[in-house]
Amino acid sequence: MSSTESQLIRSAQAGDADAFSTLAQGFERRIYTLALHYTRDPHDAEDLTQEVWLKAFKALDTFRGDASFYTWLRQIMVNTFLNHRRGDALRWKEMRRDVFEDVALNGNDSLLSPLNEKAENVEEHYQQKLLVEKVFQALGELTPQQRLIFLLKHREGMTYDEISKALDCSTGTVKKALFRAVVKLRQQLGVSAAPLEYAQCGAGRNV
Repeated sequence: MSSTESQLIRSAQAGDADAFSTLAQGFERRIYTLALHYTRDPHDAEDLTQEVWLKAFKALDTFRGDASFYTWLRQIMVNTFLNHRRGDALRWKEMRRDVFEDVALNGNDSLLSPLNEKAENVEEHYQQKLLVEKVFQALGELTPQQRLIFLLKHREGMTYDEISKALDCSTGTVKKALFRAVVKLRQQLGVSAAPLEYAQCGAGRNV
């Protein structure tokens, strides 16, 4: 944690709203993008993001610096996502062009990396956008828990242990949910995994 960030946190804890606003600017895009992937709707993502920041502001006095500020913030985000009930009933909506362009994944995005090399071979911009849309649609086929676990693993880069602690479940549960999520995404994209990979995943040694 940088000295600037530490100072902003201390000022915000002392009641400086501008300091908190400045602190939030460094993470707002990341939080919103995760919320968008989770809800698959720009308006719901905005509402969920605002809820995360409101909870963070109210709980700021509890931050003690035992972990990084973002790690602390991410746990609030996870808890907020888990309490989000509207996501169960959401349907895929066609996103406005400006929003889609702003958050569209590129060929190197970590969400595509566990699927297959096929995603990396898509060179045309139009084809890439179609692939992105398929990924968004496929995310909608996952349960809220599967979707959140997939995002935490492949968007946030969290370990199995970190995810299990954040969600208060076993690492085995995380691995199984992640495996099922990847299988559903591959089915949606028409991508097949190698037989050995399925065997390893089923054994819980790899996902």
